[in-house]
Amino acid sequence: MLASSMYGSLPLSEILPEVRKTGATAIELWPKKHGTQREELDILGAEKFGAMLKESGIGFGGTTRYDLGPFKLTEEIRLVKQLGGTFIITGGSGEWKNITPEQLKANVKGFVEKMKPFAALAAENGVEIGIENHVNNLIDTPDSLRWLADEIRDIAGIGIALAPYHLPQDPGLLAGLIRHIDRKMTLFYAWEHGMGCTKPMPKDEELQQMPGRGKLDWKPLLAALKAVNFTGPTEVFMHPTPRGVPIMPTLAESTAEIIRGRDHLDALVASF
Repeated sequence: MLASSMYGSLPLSEILPEVRKTGATAIELWPKKHGTQREELDILGAEKFGAMLKESGIGFGGTTRYDLGPFKLTEEIRLVKQLGGTFIITGGSGEWKNITPEQLKANVKGFVEKMKPFAALAAENGVEIGIENHVNNLIDTPDSLRWLADEIRDIAGIGIALAPYHLPQDPGLLAGLIRHIDRKMTLFYAWEHGMGCTKPMPKDEELQQMPGRGKLDWKPLLAALKAVNFTGPTEVFMHPTPRGVPIMPTLAESTAEIIRGRDHLDALVASF
């Protein structure tokens, strides 16, 4: 899966021809401030966008909608279905600061209860809402991820978008989380922390978020994905600073960097 945000605010007419070059088969659209492609879809209309996808020989994966949050996805679910997509990524909701682990666990359970009607609607439309683990969010820690996975185990229409970037960079811990989440993985970000993404830095440091650039040993994570037979979408991913710009200075360089990250992961998988 290719995240449109990897190309900042470049137009879809320029991004779509790059999708297959990266090895991806489909695109996921991001809104401002990370990209502008989700807003561009509204301007183009679903019919014209669908024609552009067909012309490019690619599919539609879904959208990331942190801007809407988990409880305002009704119209987005219908649009994603219309375009043949299968997921919407968003964050959790609920109190997480300065509370006990017991209360956090209870809040995760309460969040899942609130999500049940939206999960049901998503499932009816062949869509899954992927809750991403994110800093400063209800789903922020390894424990909160485990509790979320346990609570949604038998609920259709809701899963987890796992972002290693936002977790301790311990390959064993990350692999264990993958095994615990198991078949509730909506999307996997091939994204490590590196030097972070919250302040300007030299490009070679910023790129350490990408597989093969930073220090994370990806082999245990890939082995865990294989062990649980994960066949869902994977995004070679990072955030640039400032947001809304391509990860590299040009379109071609951005595509080449995504290909390099994919090749790194492919070589590791081939070594198993």
